[in-house]
Amino acid sequence: MKPSQTKLIGEHPSIVALRDLIARVAPSRAGTVLIYGETGSGKGLVARMIHEGSQRAAKAFVDINCAAIPAELLESELFGHERGAFTGAVMKKEGLIEAGNGGSVFLDEIRELHPVMQAKILTLLDTKRFRRVGAVKPIDVDVRFIAATNKILLQEVNAGKFRDDLYYRLQVISINVPPLRERGSDILLLADNFLHKYQQAHGGQRKQVHPEVAQIFLTYSWPGNVRELENLMERICLLEDGPQVLVSHLPARILRTVQNPLPMAAAASAAATQVGESARAPAEYHAATAAFQRALIARVMQECQHHIADAAERLNLSRHALRHQMIKLGMLPKE
Repeated sequence: MKPSQTKLIGEHPSIVALRDLIARVAPSRAGTVLIYGETGSGKGLVARMIHEGSQRAAKAFVDINCAAIPAELLESELFGHERGAFTGAVMKKEGLIEAGNGGSVFLDEIRELHPVMQAKILTLLDTKRFRRVGAVKPIDVDVRFIAATNKILLQEVNAGKFRDDLYYRLQVISINVPPLRERGSDILLLADNFLHKYQQAHGGQRKQVHPEVAQIFLTYSWPGNVRELENLMERICLLEDGPQVLVSHLPARILRTVQNPLPMAAAASAAATQVGESARAPAEYHAATAAFQRALIARVMQECQHHIADAAERLNLSRHALRHQMIKLGMLPKE
């Protein structure tokens, strides 16, 4: 087993717990894993980490989006077909599941499977064998199935949209991936990581998130989750100049959905641009920066159950420095 090359970035307690769970599940002999999470939250990343941390890491990881393949083609794509099995089948074709033999097969958005395909997947899970379309002889296969969905499958079962026997077969081990909006200051860690990634990929000046933008990021709901954040950082790296990510670089959809979208912060950006980098920033800038620092410290303190030593370590500060900063920001009484 080789160590995973895929990383789940973040220090929020939910992410620390998730990494620990992956480390326990990956090398286990559990044949199926079911991953829950909103669209864009990182279900595919978790699936790949499970594969890379397993005894199957040297074999194939086959990623199948069940919602992206038309229903009439899915059986042939998954199981393959024999020559002459249907019109246009001019040669024998190996399916994706057969290609993953010895490795892992990731069935993303498994709730989108047609009921007929749900039955075939259930049979495969139970017997470890399948037939190509048009074949008589079954093929034995050894794969770990990792499935993912952005819906609560039990609700789909109760609504008659998903087979209950397949649900319970998949639900050997379930993993929940938290949405980005619940990951606190991890949002800023991820933003910085993506900025570095795309600066290296596309060249240009190394950027940092301005405190005004950081505060917006911490209050935005991120409906597209990590994928939305990554796409935004790539666009900014490609299209925007300067050493910082500014409010003016953000799309209107973000500014519209943030409650009280910091009009004074936008004014501070405009004023700072007008007076130049060497001039003293306006009072609005200092107010926005202090507001961001106050929000970040409060969030980290809450995550650390108000243990100042733990919070200081998370913020890469000494305990004395954190107390001094909290006094300065009016979060603690003066000593």
